[in-house]
Amino acid sequence: MTSAAAANSPVDGILATASIVLSLLVAVWALVAAVRHRPPDRVQFAGLAVLELALLALTVLALVAVGGGDRPGEPGAFFGYLVTLVCLPPLAWVLARMEPTRWGSAIVCAVCLVAPVVVVRLQQTWEVLGG
Repeated sequence: MTSAAAANSPVDGILATASIVLSLLVAVWALVAAVRHRPPDRVQFAGLAVLELALLALTVLALVAVGGGDRPGEPGAFFGYLVTLVCLPPLAWVLARMEPTRWGSAIVCAVCLVAPVVVVRLQQTWEVLGG
């Protein structure tokens, strides 16, 4: 990653880092619950809600940048990852509510481990052509 590309990327900054860290924290919490044979709890659902807010804010930053004339290096992949990213926490919420056992916690853990990967891919697809 070049510094020029990173400076122009709306998806590479404190909000992206905070989203990744939050997602990993919720994943660890959900993993501990799953290992202890516990269903998803309020902390997991609250973590998913806060994660969704952070991801929506990241999405708004990206869309504002695109509206301002900046372009991702791979637009198709970028917007695909963007849509996927904002759908992950609600999907985890619904599936975990449908499975009120330890497997619901495992679902939350799995989704929260996927979210940071999607954030990184979002950053990579923005920077392919230098942002």
